[in-house]
Amino acid sequence: MTRLAYDTDLTDAQWEILKPYIPDAKPGGRPRSIDMREVLNGIFYLVANGIKWRAMPHDFPKWQSTYTYFRAWEDDGTWEKLNTALRTQIRLQSGRNALPSAGSVDSQSVKTASGGQDIGFDGGKKVKGRKRTILVDTMGLVLGVCVHSAKRSDHDGMTLLATFYAAFWSCLQVIWVDSTFAGKDFMAWVGQQFGWTLEHLKRTSDEPGFTVIPKRWVVERTYAWFGHYRRLSKDYEFLPTTSEMMIFAAMVHLMVRRLEPQT
Repeated sequence: MTRLAYDTDLTDAQWEILKPYIPDAKPGGRPRSIDMREVLNGIFYLVANGIKWRAMPHDFPKWQSTYTYFRAWEDDGTWEKLNTALRTQIRLQSGRNALPSAGSVDSQSVKTASGGQDIGFDGGKKVKGRKRTILVDTMGLVLGVCVHSAKRSDHDGMTLLATFYAAFWSCLQVIWVDSTFAGKDFMAWVGQQFGWTLEHLKRTSDEPGFTVIPKRWVVERTYAWFGHYRRLSKDYEFLPTTSEMMIFAAMVHLMVRRLEPQT
């Protein structure tokens, strides 16, 4: 790398962690000439600083090439594979099992910056945009994410999330939820339909105002982590699936820095 470094750039050690999971060039045609480390650096710069694709600094690869790889890795599952690999390494490094036994679900309504698919109005939060329904482990690391219209209820969001991820996370013995996902009939239906055991955690204090809810505070912290990535401050994406990949990209950047902190 011959340019001056940005604060979002991968270090040599961080690149060595991610490099094995980057797909090889397709056979045939001209050999790959683009620097894949610089492609990742460009994506992380965009997610962290909230810029437009066309505003990519000129010392990165062309924005068209960077965008093409971002979307290709969405289609072939590379972002999710990276998320899974890094999450597993962090859990093992922390002395935990590779697979989690408990998780937590929550949703967050965010405004959309412009038009796109599956946009609606959340009457409770008074937000026009989309909802991010996420499943995290007890460390706050993302296990699954489903982005959908804000007009969908939290029950609908949980149903979508479980439809996509229940088969992958059958190892979860309990999933903690708040009152928006509660209701004995709905919780029983989720258990019968998807095999997930939901547990409603309530406030432990009658004092007014905000109080930390045991075990569930980690999912709130995950949303706080999203706040460090300006591309996630609103939903700027035309497709909900692209929004999901932006979240995975942010988590990959966050986790690789936890595995190999910058000096």
